[in-house]
Amino acid sequence: MNAPEPKFVPRPDPRTEAEPAAVVAEIEALGDRLRQVRERIGRVIFGQIQVIDHSLITLLGGGHALLIGVPGLAKTRLVDTLGTVLGLEAKRVQCTPDLMPADILGAEVLEESETGRRSFRFIAGPVFSQLLMADEINRASPRTQSALLQAMQERRVSVAGVYHALPQPFHVLATQNPLEQEGTYPLPEAQLDRFLMQIDVTYPDADAERQMLLATTGIADEKPTQAMSADQLVAAQALIRRIPVGDSVVEAILRLVRAGRPETTDIPEARKHVAWGPGPRASQALMLATRARALLDGRLAPSIDDVLALAHPVLRHRMALNFAARADGVTVDEVIDRLCAPLA
Repeated sequence: MNAPEPKFVPRPDPRTEAEPAAVVAEIEALGDRLRQVRERIGRVIFGQIQVIDHSLITLLGGGHALLIGVPGLAKTRLVDTLGTVLGLEAKRVQCTPDLMPADILGAEVLEESETGRRSFRFIAGPVFSQLLMADEINRASPRTQSALLQAMQERRVSVAGVYHALPQPFHVLATQNPLEQEGTYPLPEAQLDRFLMQIDVTYPDADAERQMLLATTGIADEKPTQAMSADQLVAAQALIRRIPVGDSVVEAILRLVRAGRPETTDIPEARKHVAWGPGPRASQALMLATRARALLDGRLAPSIDDVLALAHPVLRHRMALNFAARADGVTVDEVIDRLCAPLA
C-alpha cells in the first residue's frame, strides 16, 4: 500500500512577517522627526499648541484646514512657518470680492512669436503650490470659492478644457475672520465639507503672550528652519494609512458620526436640535485624523480618546442646527459634547 503523500504546508513569507516590525520602525522614526517639527514651529508660534497639532494632523491626513479666529492670532505666520519647516512650496492669496477664478487657477494668454505665429500659453496661478494659504476665504465671491474648493477636491484644475494636475502634496489652509461680516460670502455646507478640519484659533494664555512679547520685540527675531521635506511628508501620509485601527475605535467613529444625524440618532438632543448631520466624509476624516494624532503622540495605534479629542474640529463644520436650536442659544459644540458623552 502506497504511503499517503505528505500534506503541503506553505512556508510563511519572511516579508510578511517582517512587515509589522518594519511599520513599527517607520512609525518610531517618523515620530522622532515630528517631534523636531513641533519643536521648531513652537519657537515661532507661541501659545497655540493645539492649533499647531491640529494643523499637523490635517497635513498628515492629506487634507485641508479652515482656520477661524480674530485678527492678530498668527494664522498667516503659522502657515508660513509650516511651509518652511515642512519644506513645502508655499503661496498666499488674499481673497477679496473682486478676485476671479483665473487669479487663483491661472489662465491662457495669446502670444505671438517672432514669425507671427500665434498660440496660447498657460500661465499657472498660485494654486500650483504645495501649501496654499487662502486668506479670508469668505471675502471671495461664491464663483471663486467654488473654483478653489473644486481644485481642493479633485487635485487638478481645468482651464480652456484642458486639465492640469496640481503638485503633490497639495494642501490648502484657509483663514476666516469671524468679525466684520459685511461684504462676506459664507461658505456653503457642501464646500465646508471639503475641509478635513475646522480649527478655531483662540487667544493665547498670559504666559504664552508674555513669552511672545519678549521674543518678538527684541533685536533678533526667531526664524523657522526646515525639519522635513515634501517627499518625507508624502511618505508620512502613506504611512498614516498603514497604521492599524482597532474594532473598538472604528465602532466609536461610526457611533459618533451616525449619532449626529437626526435620521439615525438615538440621542434626543441631536434629534431635536440638528437640521442635518455629518456625512460619510466625516467618518473618513475622523479615521485619518485619529491615526495621525496617535502617530504625532508617538503611539502605534489610535484609541477612543483620539476620537473624542478630534470630534469637535472634524464635526463642527459638518453639522447645522435648526432654527429652534439657534433661538434657544444652543451651539454646535454643545451638541457634539452630548454626542461624545456615551463614548467617554
